[in-house]
Amino acid sequence: MQREHLRRGFSISHQKVVLEVDFSGSLWGHTEITVVPTSKDLKTLHLHARQCVIHSVTVASHPADFVHSDPLASLTISNVDIHNHPELRRKVYSSLQEGDEGELSIAIPKEVSLRQSGQRAVAGIASEAATPEPQTPGQQGHNALPVPEFTPIQVKIYYSLKNPADGIQFVQPSESYQTRVPHVYTTPSSPDAARCWVPCVDNLWEKCTWDFEFVVPRSLEQHDALPEEEEEEEEDSTEDYPTVVICSGELVEQIAHPNNSSKTIFIYSQPIQTSAQQIAWAAGPFHTHPIPTDLSTAEDASGTTQPLMHAFCLPGHESLLATTISFMRSAMSFYVNEFGSYPFGSHKLVFVEELPSQRFDAATLSLVTVDLLHGEDIIDQVYETRHSLSHALACQWIGINIHPKFYSDTWLVNGLGLYITGLFMRKLFGTNEYRFRLKKDMERVIEQDNGSMPPICQPSSYEPPDPVHIPFINLKAPLVLHILDRRLGKSGTSLGLSRVLPKLFLSALSGEMTNNQISTHHFLRMCRKVSGIDPRSFSEQWIYGSGCPTFGFSASFNRKKMAVEITMRQEAPAFKANEDNEVNKLLFKPVGFFEGQMTIRIHEADGTPYEHVLDIRSPFKRYEVPFNTKYKRVRRNTKRYLARQAAAQAAAEGDADAAAAMDMVDMGFGLEVWEKEQERENWKVADWTEEDEQNMAGQTYEWIRIDADFEWIAAIAFDQKDYMWVSQLQRDRDVVAQYEAIMVLSKTPNSIISSTFTKTVLVTNYYYRIRCEAAAALMTCANQRLDWIGLFHLFKLFLRYCYEPDDSKADLFSHTYVPRPNDFSDIAEYFVRKAILTAISRVRFENGKTPPVIRRFLIDQLRFNDNTTNPYADAFYICNIISALASATVSARPPERGEFISNDAGPVQDQEDLDLLKRALAEVDRYRSMDRLIPTYHNVVTVAVIEFHLLLSLASLVPHDPRPFFPLTREGNYIAVRLAAFDYIFLGKWYTPKIMRYILSVMASDSSRLVRRHVARSACQSLALLVSMGEMKTPKEADSLLIEEDGNGGEKIKENKKSELDLMIKALRKDREVGKNEVIRELLMPIALAPETDSEVRWCLIKLADLLIRGSEEQPPKVTIHLPPTPVVEAPPPILPPVKLSTKPPRPIKAGGPPTPSPRTSFTLPPKLKLVPSSAQVDVSAAPTPSVAAPQIATHRRGGDFSVPKVPPKTAPVHKEKVGRVAPRAQASGMSAQDLTACKNALKKLQEHKKASLFLQPVDPVRDRAPNYFDIIKSPMDLGTMGAKLKQGQYKNRFEFEADFKLMINNAKTYNMQGSFAYNEAIAIDSFFDKIWVRINKTLEATAHKAAAQAQAAPPPPPPRSIQIPAPSKFSKAGNSAPPPASVPTIKLKMGGGASGPNGVAPSPSTSKPAPKPKGRKPKEPRLSEVPPPAPIAAPAPPPPADEIDDGSADLLAEVIAIEEQSKKEKGHDRRHQSQASTPSHREKEREKPPAPPPADKGKERQAPKLIIGKRKKEADLTEDEILALATPAKKERPNVPIPGPSTVPPPAHPNHVVTPRHTESPVPARNGITIPKLKDRPPKSSPPTSEHSGVPPRISIKGKEKEPSRPATPNGKPKKTPAQATPMNEKKCREILRTLSKIPECHIFAKPVDPILDGCPTYYEEIKNPMDFSTISSKLSNGQYSTMEEFSKDVELIFSNCRIFNPPTTYPTQCADIVERAFKKEWARATEKKLSSNEKSALRKMMNQIISEPLSWVFREPVDPVVLGIPTYFDVIPRKDARDLKTILQKLNQDKYDSVDAFEADLDLMIRNAIVFNGADSEVGEFALKLQNRYRELLAPIKGGGNAKRKGSEMGKPQPAKKVKLG
Repeated sequence: MQREHLRRGFSISHQKVVLEVDFSGSLWGHTEITVVPTSKDLKTLHLHARQCVIHSVTVASHPADFVHSDPLASLTISNVDIHNHPELRRKVYSSLQEGDEGELSIAIPKEVSLRQSGQRAVAGIASEAATPEPQTPGQQGHNALPVPEFTPIQVKIYYSLKNPADGIQFVQPSESYQTRVPHVYTTPSSPDAARCWVPCVDNLWEKCTWDFEFVVPRSLEQHDALPEEEEEEEEDSTEDYPTVVICSGELVEQIAHPNNSSKTIFIYSQPIQTSAQQIAWAAGPFHTHPIPTDLSTAEDASGTTQPLMHAFCLPGHESLLATTISFMRSAMSFYVNEFGSYPFGSHKLVFVEELPSQRFDAATLSLVTVDLLHGEDIIDQVYETRHSLSHALACQWIGINIHPKFYSDTWLVNGLGLYITGLFMRKLFGTNEYRFRLKKDMERVIEQDNGSMPPICQPSSYEPPDPVHIPFINLKAPLVLHILDRRLGKSGTSLGLSRVLPKLFLSALSGEMTNNQISTHHFLRMCRKVSGIDPRSFSEQWIYGSGCPTFGFSASFNRKKMAVEITMRQEAPAFKANEDNEVNKLLFKPVGFFEGQMTIRIHEADGTPYEHVLDIRSPFKRYEVPFNTKYKRVRRNTKRYLARQAAAQAAAEGDADAAAAMDMVDMGFGLEVWEKEQERENWKVADWTEEDEQNMAGQTYEWIRIDADFEWIAAIAFDQKDYMWVSQLQRDRDVVAQYEAIMVLSKTPNSIISSTFTKTVLVTNYYYRIRCEAAAALMTCANQRLDWIGLFHLFKLFLRYCYEPDDSKADLFSHTYVPRPNDFSDIAEYFVRKAILTAISRVRFENGKTPPVIRRFLIDQLRFNDNTTNPYADAFYICNIISALASATVSARPPERGEFISNDAGPVQDQEDLDLLKRALAEVDRYRSMDRLIPTYHNVVTVAVIEFHLLLSLASLVPHDPRPFFPLTREGNYIAVRLAAFDYIFLGKWYTPKIMRYILSVMASDSSRLVRRHVARSACQSLALLVSMGEMKTPKEADSLLIEEDGNGGEKIKENKKSELDLMIKALRKDREVGKNEVIRELLMPIALAPETDSEVRWCLIKLADLLIRGSEEQPPKVTIHLPPTPVVEAPPPILPPVKLSTKPPRPIKAGGPPTPSPRTSFTLPPKLKLVPSSAQVDVSAAPTPSVAAPQIATHRRGGDFSVPKVPPKTAPVHKEKVGRVAPRAQASGMSAQDLTACKNALKKLQEHKKASLFLQPVDPVRDRAPNYFDIIKSPMDLGTMGAKLKQGQYKNRFEFEADFKLMINNAKTYNMQGSFAYNEAIAIDSFFDKIWVRINKTLEATAHKAAAQAQAAPPPPPPRSIQIPAPSKFSKAGNSAPPPASVPTIKLKMGGGASGPNGVAPSPSTSKPAPKPKGRKPKEPRLSEVPPPAPIAAPAPPPPADEIDDGSADLLAEVIAIEEQSKKEKGHDRRHQSQASTPSHREKEREKPPAPPPADKGKERQAPKLIIGKRKKEADLTEDEILALATPAKKERPNVPIPGPSTVPPPAHPNHVVTPRHTESPVPARNGITIPKLKDRPPKSSPPTSEHSGVPPRISIKGKEKEPSRPATPNGKPKKTPAQATPMNEKKCREILRTLSKIPECHIFAKPVDPILDGCPTYYEEIKNPMDFSTISSKLSNGQYSTMEEFSKDVELIFSNCRIFNPPTTYPTQCADIVERAFKKEWARATEKKLSSNEKSALRKMMNQIISEPLSWVFREPVDPVVLGIPTYFDVIPRKDARDLKTILQKLNQDKYDSVDAFEADLDLMIRNAIVFNGADSEVGEFALKLQNRYRELLAPIKGGGNAKRKGSEMGKPQPAKKVKLG
């Protein structure tokens, strides 16, 4: 870097630039470069020159050949297509790399000879590497080497520029900015900006001296031709604003042009060597303001030794300039006195427009944006301006004169500049401001340096720091230097950095510092020399390491030892965050432990502070600090205390002697408000209780300060009593101590703390920022528990600025606050007033809404604001009120589902809210209109108004309508207004074609570089922001498809590895409005290729293309390799073992042909199913072989649905499950499943409530200090006990659960006094319970009511129907005999199930809420033969409660199992575990039902058709594919729409109707040779159309491979279309859809009912018989008139169809209908998708982490690697698509690939079966697998048990069907 000229072959000693400037956009001239060759072989000079047109080059007066190529100016790609953006990106990278060597190559003519003139030593300080400490990792210095030096050569280059894109900024008037003053200046628009305006060596380390000549017009004003006698007079007037050139260096002279009197020549010289990157100049009609010398300094009174200082501004800003730079001379004097002489001869500040950054610092010159100018009436801008300008001056010492030696030393140069700037700000604004800002900066560093940030110095890095990390480096570096200064000053013999920095700057001025380059190594060595301290440990932790420590301290007094025992514990969050990431540990170097000394200050009983030093050498230590005072804390009733109080009173009144004698003055003494009893009552002042007074009197010290001297950048938590923090706040004069006390006290709000904060705000002795923090902390005391005391105090405080009420005791919560005329003369009161307003706006109810009184208060402040007599502007004050009003209007309810903006509505807006919102909008818009007529400072009010509308639109309080803000984005508005308006647009639907075209045109051709860059950056960032906000939701079809194809889709295996970001990008690319946007595809690439495009805009466009467009792969270049003529024999590729790569997953067989081999176990349904009592006969076509893996589980089944039992593989041992065969324990007393779920949900919400902490566990009389509790309370109760009773099944119904809760509340109210904390907590949690319990009761009662209503409307049930299964003669090839018909048990299909009403008809599906899949533990199913015959089946019993639904599948299952067992017995097979295979679930049911009457007609039953169980496989082991298929989730388990639950499975249209499973189209030969005939009988009877709730068939998934709906057999054999299944009503989702649609501008015409008169359509209601609109839909939602989601959708679709019926095509209404309908369809699809709930996902993730952490799982943690494990045939046995391991399953879980717990468990089962299939059940791995299976099933049981409305069959552990057989 700094020795690059050795490689280049030459260096530059001097450069002269001669330029003539044309303000219309061009300049021309030449440069003379004095080149000093360093090599005799130098043939070509490579210089940097971009954008220039090189006309001619001479070398030593000889014409020279040259080649000039600007790669960025001639960017081309093979095909200008948007898909070729990767090629463009590569070309840009390549062009930048080519430019590093130089764009201009000059051949040295033969006439020029290189003559050696001597040698010189270069390359650094010889001794720097000789000092071993402090050791700096990375680059080291090198010894000086003699380098030959040759006679200099003069190179002269003639060039010109026209309309440059970078490096030079021409500001010109235009139609939009007609009053703009033309000027031109160098701009840091890109890292290589220097080469963009002059050929040079663009390198920070290449320095030379400079001469400049600028030829400019004498004046830019144009005048008409004048008579000769008037010309002389006019010349004087034109000189009001002559053209001025300001340049780096010193002004030599200003002369008239010798040949043209209308031009002026400015000559500058820079005698100090300076890099081309630190040269700047500006030209224009600037106003010159000389900054006078400071005669009060210690320098010569004449001021000759003080550097010249000038400031320049454009015409019109003269009045602002003097105010803005009034302090600059004092800054210069401070720096000179503290750090030594100014390194240059003068300093100049030039204020220009359109600067892309706040400042551009160059040698002797700083270009500054005009935004920093301010007048005398502006308050808020002062600090920022003074800090920025004083930093610009400080950079002349460190940053310009001294620059970093390596890129890694950037932190030191930036940090030193900011550090010495902070020292001047301390002198300018005071120590309090300095320390307060240090504390705030430290908190920001701690927040950011959490493991994601690198060290501030990385010596191993040879690249410049990442621009993203520069702000963090600039924030942390001055803090590190501050604590280094504190440690050097405390531990060493020096005064810290105040002795180091002058020596450092002196060495640069004297030439001791080679090339004025400073390194971290050199700086630390100088610190060691000056202070005598080795900073090695400090540098390793704070400079070369990352992270900040976190300390926890506690203190206790040991009276025996008379010492304070302080316990210290240290943690390193950054180290913990990267503990498991070796790469980050290597890159970021997080520090695991920080060591050093920390100062603590103990303020003992008499108030005297004693300092002690803790030596921290271990993460945990207990220190004993000696105590000095020999008596207890001063009591308040002692003479000492009274004398001290009197002294404090005198000190507060201004007695300096008393103040000096006090040492610490209590800030609160002398405040009149707290002395008068009447005033104390008016202010509701709270005092300490007697108990607190006793505790305070018994303390031996007042308070303790940790790290009192600010020596650590650390988060420190210290535990001490509240009154100690109050003492620290009131009596410690350090603002940091006061700030820390406020922060801690605000976490434990009470009335005493509220009074303390109020007193802090009132006492003017406090620094104003502490008063502001106290006002902000009062917000924490404004809550219902404290009776809103904090809000009362805030109103009382603000009342000081308003007219007093007539009644001194008036209610402040109903008072109208009319402010007095503004008077901001007291600056401190101005900031306190703003802080009070902000604090009031943040007060919230528990539901997140702001009290209406606050919104009225803020509206009144806008309405009655009066600034007529105020000497200061109130623009920023108005902005503060508008911002506070926006904050108060928006609910602070935290978003759900992790989204930026909650999709769930906050508290419902009532009429008062709407009125207040309307008033707020009116007031805010009034101020916007005023700002347009009378502009405020920088139009800050308009910016605040735009942000107000933006916040309200994000909160869905007002529609997002960008149309009013588009005019504000156009040229002619103030830049800040334009940027704010663009922000508003980018947070909406900005990617429509018209807006997109406008956005791209702004990027390409806007006159403001700031706007172009901001728009380009926002275009990239807004897409992700819109997704996170929920405004542009990405579709999840890809995820659902993965779920459906899980285990089968081999081609989708790569999708598992995609992150959320990849899925989002994929969705954006497929979106028609974004990725398929024609405007982007048409215009983006030409803009990016244009040479005038800004460099940052080009990169943003490339990023945008990369996000939205899939790039095409470039063809690799053709490389020809010449090989020797050696014959090469190409060997054929090795034959790999066959790998089965299925492009389509195996799927069940379709009708129409023989069954294909399936990996699933075969089980054929009966060919005929005759329902005996009915005359209708239904033939059932052969079904596809159902999956017996993880089947689809319907939580409730109606009559006719039955399960197909699972057949477990023989390789796995059969485990008899103890859980799941009987009813859950929680229902032991008869509580229904719905009641149980409701109680569990209610209990969970209660336990998570913030008011529940007192009720979570039983009362302990000792712990809770309630010794007589059980004497008063005879029946104690708490939430923990209620949870235990609920779990043990001690509740019969939900009303007993409610009674126990009310008992708990009554106990709390009985034992605790009214108004106490516990009493108030009980009231709060009781009101919360009532709110949720009412909702629960309404839901359950509505379900029961609708069920009863439908049961009454349904026809009476037919008598029980049964199916007999006699043994056919040709039943199976495995056995020749079958059981006699008489011995075959009867299978009865109970139509209507156990959930039937009085008439036996199942309740309506729409009356109950959708129930998720059962979450009970899924038991291992026994073999069919292991279950003995069940007991006789009972007749239909009286209907049980609606939540206990028995669908009869248990009876059917028992019969089928009995048949199978009997068949196997006759085959002579051994059946183990027979006695254990009984069906307790069935027996349980039998006990619950009355005895069944005998069948009506046994003979008919015997004549029933035969139920033929399909031919079973032989007893040999199942095939590998079949075993794997057992764990494969069936397709029905992964639906796209919500899984049908008890409320979504419809009752049968007729009891006799049987629907075959899906994919059944035509008769298929059964596997036992019996063909199933087509259905030829008469069609089944249909149920009468009773209501809209009856008989809605199930919805069929339309995604993936399930697009073929289930088609039952019909008389003509054609498939019958199955209607969609009803989805239960979800009002919240419907509301969300309506909110989304309401944001669309085209939706307004559908918002209200059509008015035939107002809307001009008198015949509307004649043509449209069923009108509909969104307000009507919303009303129907509110009234509960929708029972299914489909009804809601039907009404929405009715709106669009009505519109199209009434309006002709292509008209505006139909176009609006098309737009809104597209949006509705997108939202509807999202509203019906299903995935795991957040609670289930969280529980499963926690379970997986627990399993992975257990030793049992070590075999299954990572995917199988056949090569590493030496099992090359693994994937021959286990297909790749079925491979599973814990890591893969966890990744799928994190990526939302599971839609149910069962699908998740199926993958775990598949993993276990894979292990058993490959290794065998008896192997060690097989044993591990079985143990792991038992373990995860044990952990899954409570997760699956957490679901609501589990069906009874699932509770008893019966296997669930993979396919559904439905009636109807």
